Amino acid sequence: MHNSEILLHVTRGALVECLHRGHIAVTDSAGRILASAGNPEVFMFARSSMKPIQALPVLETGAAAAYGFTDAEIAILAASHNGEEFHTATVSSMLDKLGLDEHCLLCGPHAPYHAPSAACLAQAGIEPSELHNNCSGKHAGMLALALHLGADTGTYMDPAHPVQQRMLETVSLLSGYPAAKIVLGTDGCGVPVFGLPLVRLAAAYARLGELSRSPEQQPGRLSAAAKRIISAIAAHPGQLAGTGRYDTRLIEVTQGRLIGKMGAEGVFAVAAPELGLGLALKIEDGAQRAIYPAVTEALVQLGWLTGPESDALSGFHKPVVRNWKGTEVGEILPVFRLRQEG
Repeated sequence: MHNSEILLHVTRGALVECLHRGHIAVTDSAGRILASAGNPEVFMFARSSMKPIQALPVLETGAAAAYGFTDAEIAILAASHNGEEFHTATVSSMLDKLGLDEHCLLCGPHAPYHAPSAACLAQAGIEPSELHNNCSGKHAGMLALALHLGADTGTYMDPAHPVQQRMLETVSLLSGYPAAKIVLGTDGCGVPVFGLPLVRLAAAYARLGELSRSPEQQPGRLSAAAKRIISAIAAHPGQLAGTGRYDTRLIEVTQGRLIGKMGAEGVFAVAAPELGLGLALKIEDGAQRAIYPAVTEALVQLGWLTGPESDALSGFHKPVVRNWKGTEVGEILPVFRLRQEG
């Protein structure tokens, strides 16, 4: 990754023991760069940060309405959830409405990210199911869209499937990046993942927020879909991630003024609907521990967080490093300054 910038120092005692490098892009909905760090044009996979955009076709086509999805169920369309009981119950409810069961989800099972939930399953001798997969809400939405389009539900992960083609078109539309240039890979849950410049991910989030803010000024099903996904996530932030997770806390702390979504391998994106702006970040080495301090610092520098909001996120902003006894031995410190552009 060319021209990355040191974003964070990880200290131990008086020494800087480790560095995390990366890239940040802040744009308007047209993709005009307003602030940056590193190389905002770096090409990367958006991973799960693209889920709110992928949710739009489920809403725009009328699939969500046809199956009576609630706001909580719509919020989990965009989730990388913890696999807590309320998450699995939400996805199970969606499948019931579709007349399907968990075996129709092709994401594969994994243990809940939420350690107490994983421990409860283990103590009960219950194997994790597809419902516990952090992407199960997205996959339930894909099944709903397949049924609504009259398409095969057994091949919905295929890049050529109508569901995936609709999602690719929507990603291209909101990011302003040609579909033919988007590089497709395979995500951890088996569906296509989108490769594009970081600046275009920021633009997609800016456009999502812009569409959601004034659907009456931008009539159409896409605007209504954007408003619904943003309002559903704001009303049910726990569905997006879960207990103790940054994505959920950012939305709770800002009362839905900021909507942020992580992606694997060091990706995060934020929509600021009231401003019509978006932010996207990529940590070069993919370290999850580096994402949240860097994002929070960027939000502070941009003035997108108030003082009390920043204080409420302080545990994510400059987290301490502890040894196995719990003794504080260092911290993770943001060290970058955003370049103001334009």
